[in-house]
Amino acid sequence: MNKNDAGQVFLRIILGLTFFIHGVSKFQGGIGNTAGFFDSLGIPGFMAYIVAGIELIGGLAVILGFGTRIVSVLFAVILVGAVFMAKLPAGFLGNGQAAGYELDLALLAMSVYLACANTTVLSLDNMIFNKKGK
Repeated sequence: MNKNDAGQVFLRIILGLTFFIHGVSKFQGGIGNTAGFFDSLGIPGFMAYIVAGIELIGGLAVILGFGTRIVSVLFAVILVGAVFMAKLPAGFLGNGQAAGYELDLALLAMSVYLACANTTVLSLDNMIFNKKGK
């Protein structure tokens, strides 16, 4: 494994962990509250369950390196939605009452990178499908 692979594994674990924790938080805080927030933004409330599920299950999958490309695309879609539907009015750094979209933009960049990158030696995809960095 070279230093680029090591960096990619680090990004994958941090991105997966971040989304996993956000998914857990949505369920622990009462998914109904998140559904209500989605409704207040004009997004159907049932989408909260889908987003939280993708964050939770997808986060774990990305940590393990299983389906990283597909899950990273789903993360990117969620992040673009979050920026344009909830965070854009607050600005890049926030407005003192609401968080800005700087973190979402950083996570989006990580997601796009992982969606485009080759698999690494330390991933389930590589172990299961015997991909050698391709």
